[in-house]
Amino acid sequence: MIGVIDTDGDCTEWTFPAEPGAVRSARGAVRDQLCGWRLDSLADLAALLVSELVTNALRHATGPIGVRLVRPAELGDTLLVEVSDPLPDPPHERAPRPDEEGGRGLQLVAGSSRRWGTRPGGTGKTVWFELTVPG
Repeated sequence: MIGVIDTDGDCTEWTFPAEPGAVRSARGAVRDQLCGWRLDSLADLAALLVSELVTNALRHATGPIGVRLVRPAELGDTLLVEVSDPLPDPPHERAPRPDEEGGRGLQLVAGSSRRWGTRPGGTGKTVWFELTVPG
């Protein structure tokens, strides 16, 4: 996968083609996996944020889109979510005008997650965010 780092703990990942159906597929995969991990309370939010990042990747990238979920062993209260694509350019948070239909995805990620960021990979980039696992 593009730009991933090794992390001990529970981990699952998928690769989706850069096609419109990727958003729905990624959202469903994330929701199903989190319910399987008994993290139902995070499933809707994580699926929404993944939808935003996969949509951004679809708008700009033509190659495969990777999605990875990690429950790091050393950070028991953290869910790490990564979306990777082959474009090297990091996304930029911006302030859209009130009448614009898009442009709020990164604002949503930033406002809904504990932390978020980007990191370069050998052939692209990864946008990641962390959610707090309820105790």
